[in-house]
Parts: sequence; C-alpha cells; structure tokens
Amino acid sequence: MPSIEEYQNSFIEYLESSLPNKSPENLYKPAKYILKLGGKRIRPILTLISSEVFEGEFKDALPAALAIEVFHNFSLVHDDIMDEAPLRRGQETVHKKWNTNTAILSGDAMLIWSYELLQKYSPDISYSLTKIFSKTARKVCEGQQLDMDFPNQENVSINDYMGMIENKTAVLIGCALSVGAIISKANNKQISEIYNIGVELGLAFQLQDDYLDVFGDINKFGKQIGGDIIENKKTFLHLYVKSNSSQKVKNEFSNWIKLNPNNTKEKILAVTSIYRSSGAEKAIKDKIEDFSKSVFLKIDNLGIGSKKKILLLDFVNKLVNRDF
Repeated sequence: MPSIEEYQNSFIEYLESSLPNKSPENLYKPAKYILKLGGKRIRPILTLISSEVFEGEFKDALPAALAIEVFHNFSLVHDDIMDEAPLRRGQETVHKKWNTNTAILSGDAMLIWSYELLQKYSPDISYSLTKIFSKTARKVCEGQQLDMDFPNQENVSINDYMGMIENKTAVLIGCALSVGAIISKANNKQISEIYNIGVELGLAFQLQDDYLDVFGDINKFGKQIGGDIIENKKTFLHLYVKSNSSQKVKNEFSNWIKLNPNNTKEKILAVTSIYRSSGAEKAIKDKIEDFSKSVFLKIDNLGIGSKKKILLLDFVNKLVNRDF
C-alpha cells in the first residue's frame, strides 16, 4: 500500500496535468490560480486512501479526488467573496486579484468541472458518486448560510454551531471517504460507515481549527492568532462562555465583545484568558478527544486489513492532533 507521500505526489501530478488551458483566460486562470495555492489536500488524499482500504486501486480514484478538491476550492472562492477576505493561504483571494464578477463566474465553472470529473466513471458508479456529491453540495450551502446568519442572531447555541460546522466542513470529508469506497465497489454498509467516520473526523478537524485560532503557535498555524476573537465569531469557545459561565464572567466577556479597539492585542489576551478560566478551553479539547476516540474505534471496527488500518489511523491521527 502506498505511503501518504506517494498519495500526495500522485494527486499533485494528476492535478497539474488536469489544469484547464482553455479560453477565455479570465474564466480559467483564476481556477488554476487557487488550485495551485496549495493547501493541505486532506480531502483528496482521504479519497485515495479510502479507495485502497476497500480493495481498489488508488489511481482509479484520482478523477474523483480531483472533483472533491475542485469543489472544495470553488466553495472557498465564493466564501472569500461573502467574507470579503483579502487573503487565502497567504496570497490574494481570487476576487481581489481579479474582481468579484470574475471570481463568481470562475467559481461556477469550477463547480461544473467537478461534476464533469465524476462522469469519467461507468454509468452506475457515476450515478452513485453524483448522488452523494449533490447531497453534500447542498449541505455545504446550508452550512454556509447558517454561518452567515449567526452574526445577526442573538441566541446561537453550541448545538446550532455543531450543526453548522457539520454541514459546512464535516460532510465534505465524509463525502471524500465515501467516494473512494464507492469507486472500489464497497457495499452499502461499508460506504455508510466510512461516511460517518468522515463526518466525525470533520467535526474534530474544525474544532481543532477553532482551538488553534486562539491557542496555536503563529509560526506553525500560518495565520494570525486570535482572528476569531477580533471578528467576535461565534465559535464553540465563544458560545461555551456565553452558556456555561457565571453572570460576572458573561458580563466581562460581553464588554470585550462590544469593543473594537485599534490595538487588538489587549482584547485577544483578555478573551483568551476568559476562555481558559471559564473552562471553554478544556471543553473544546474534551470534545475533540471524544470525536477522535469515536473515529479511531469505528476505524478499528471497519474489518479491514491491518496495514490499511494503520495507514488510515496514522493519517487521521495527524489530522486531529495537528498544531498547524
């Protein structure tokens, strides 16, 4: 069974060979630009691993893995427009480098491209892939809408937040794993099991991202620490304080949330301190650990060979225990 590095190299090679070289340039060049910015490539690698876990050849899953990556990056292009984000992976976002209209249309072309990649398979496999892909795409849109709604809602619960990140982030990871299983002709029970593993992995992954945004090392995390605090984003940590603290702590927290200082360092330090003292930091770490244990247990019960299990467990372990 190939190593993670071999999966990565094979996927990058396939991606490079598949980049569109068409006209008009302003439609396809932005797509090539964001796909070449890098990123962790987690989702396509999970597709390739899953295809081999269920006795397939990972190279057969390359078109579907690329479809997952193209869809993911399409969603980022549109998310960046909605968030008015200036940077993505340390570089200008597509709508900043070109313009908003170009970014919208190029993103639309990427979405269409992702579906075209699924048509490279036989009709029965293509049908199954398109079915789960479409269900996932709808859920991602629902999650994004919830994320946009939250800033204007007074009462957002931790359960509301968990539902939002499940749709916006976790279901695509579930889809990535199930797509590999479908291509390798796993049975329905196996496809369902690997999908559920992916969703729980996605939840742990996003919560780890929330944790690192506050408590991470800026040299490893690759972006500003405390960004969610500056934006008053209603993350797990934020919502835990609002729902599980004394009135005194809630009042102090509320006062900091209302402030938009020019020098944000003091606000970040104060809110981080509240996250620690209120138990929010421990609560999110416990939640990540609970999902991680569940994922490891479900992988252990998949009934796959030991070498394949070790590779999948190793990659999952790196994802949920990452510090970047």
